Amino acid sequence: MEFPSELIEEAVKEISKLPGIGKKTALRLALHLLKENEATTESLSASLVRLRQETKYCDTCHVISHTTDCTCRTISRDLSLICVVVDTPDLLAIRSTGQYQGMFHVLGGVISPIEGIGPEDLQIDSLVERIKDSNGEVKEVILALSATMEGDTTCFYLSRKLEETGVKISTIARGIPIGGELEYADEVTLARSIVTRTSYSSESN
Repeated sequence: MEFPSELIEEAVKEISKLPGIGKKTALRLALHLLKENEATTESLSASLVRLRQETKYCDTCHVISHTTDCTCRTISRDLSLICVVVDTPDLLAIRSTGQYQGMFHVLGGVISPIEGIGPEDLQIDSLVERIKDSNGEVKEVILALSATMEGDTTCFYLSRKLEETGVKISTIARGIPIGGELEYADEVTLARSIVTRTSYSSESN
């Protein structure tokens, strides 16, 4: 693809690094921003810089927040339930179903030896400590991870680690297709998976 200037080419190169955006779409976006008034582009740039510099993660649930002490400690939710998800988009997808009123815990990834991601790279130990510190208030942990090899491996590891806490361990029903990513599931299927969750046993994996 030929570009009218090096500046356009550089912008297209950076924009096309975003997921789901090819060079043609990146070019359209770059040209659109070029036609907009300068204040619009500056506002977009400033918001992206703030996103990088000011975004924090809650020390308790590890969800993306603007503070290290998010509302998970104060909101009116069922404190006896913790739903474990890979990342914030999964949390938002489950919350949008309206079928889950418990707490969340964001792992920040899944165990993947190929990518060099081990248990120590995830928020697993903090989950165990969170349950222990609840003094019996947490009764059930729902493993809401995608039905992939990495997701299943992480579920197996988590179930072993959580055995010492004595909490009930369940997993969302397999209404989610094998190999499917949780954040892309439709709300009805995802809601049904939460409602019809089943007990998780490491012995069956």
